[in-house]
Amino acid sequence: MPFDRRVWQEACALRDAGAKVSVICPQMKGYDRPYEVVDGIEIHRHPLTEAASSAGYVAEYGTAFFHQTRLAWTIFRKRRFDVIHACNPPDLIFLVAFPFKLLGVKFVFDHHDICPELFEAKFDAGSLGARAVRQALLTLERLTFAAADASIATNESYRRIAVERGGMRPDRVAVVRSGPDLTRLKRGERDPALLKGRDLLVAYVGVIGNQEGLDLLIDAIRHLVTVRGRTDTQFCIVGAGPALHQAQQYAEESGVSAYVDFLGRVPDDKLISVLSTADVGVNPDRVNAMNDKSTMNKILEYMAFSLPIVQFDVTEGRASAGEASLYAAKNDPMDLASKMDLLLSEPDRRQRMGALGYERVCSQFAWNHQAATLTTFYADLLERPEKRSWIARIRRLFRSRTSIVEHVN
Repeated sequence: MPFDRRVWQEACALRDAGAKVSVICPQMKGYDRPYEVVDGIEIHRHPLTEAASSAGYVAEYGTAFFHQTRLAWTIFRKRRFDVIHACNPPDLIFLVAFPFKLLGVKFVFDHHDICPELFEAKFDAGSLGARAVRQALLTLERLTFAAADASIATNESYRRIAVERGGMRPDRVAVVRSGPDLTRLKRGERDPALLKGRDLLVAYVGVIGNQEGLDLLIDAIRHLVTVRGRTDTQFCIVGAGPALHQAQQYAEESGVSAYVDFLGRVPDDKLISVLSTADVGVNPDRVNAMNDKSTMNKILEYMAFSLPIVQFDVTEGRASAGEASLYAAKNDPMDLASKMDLLLSEPDRRQRMGALGYERVCSQFAWNHQAATLTTFYADLLERPEKRSWIARIRRLFRSRTSIVEHVN
């Protein structure tokens, strides 16, 4: 925070609606202060190392749980809060929230990642140990939904998981998408320097991990350059992640490094410059259970800049982009190359598809629509009568004993 755009937009929307907001999040490069206040929002950061193996998941989750618990009690002692709003991963935050639920705090689960599927996408899930981890993640997911007073899904696929796999009542699940803020993301001037003397630019924006399929994109670029002879296009890759060095090395080995710029994580003005210059946005995310059901921020950001898109055919990618995208066959870099080649060769089609995408963002997905849904969700949550559960009974007992002690004293 505030790098995570979805969470920052949610925090700002709740602040604007009159809430006092404190955030607990991991430290990362460029955002490593343990504590600061940004635009009236308190940010408490803790150290965390991302897991590089299935065994590392245990250490990562344990570290996160320790620091989240520590900081939650720090904030509660300073200013008692009414809601814990937990954005996964990890799916351990219900344990952080549990003691506060006994004290009357409501727990909202904001479902960002389907963790069992994310684990499978990142690591080899075939070993006995990996299968045990996946089963544990499914159990944690069920417990998280069971503990939640209400939950937020990022799309309809996640909403179905909340209801069918998580057992949530449908009226307790709201869809709040990760919509782009059109007051911040506005097309600017084209930057010729990004083209490196070529005519066209294809942009990738996002995390660079194993499941993001950068190797498939590089295979597609190699096919475009060496087989199709397309040497008029530069590729600009914006983002960082555990597979960044590997992707850079693979581009070098594939002989296409002259056609690919890896910019790493960039500030907003540079991101806007890249997307304002680009002719096509590409999403090479591998087709798997995780990516099929997840809405990728990059898709909506491309659409906000009127960029036509090429991606593999996944459920939520198609639900977001519709006719603003061409869809390549499952994990097929040659078909990805073919679809990019088609768009790069037809400027009229690019313009038409880009306009369709921008209209979809403006009418359905932009953050102003999502912020209204979020504040309505909170208004309903805070007005909802307390559920008469065993937790509520324990809390009433605790309160009655406390009042008696005060009276005796």
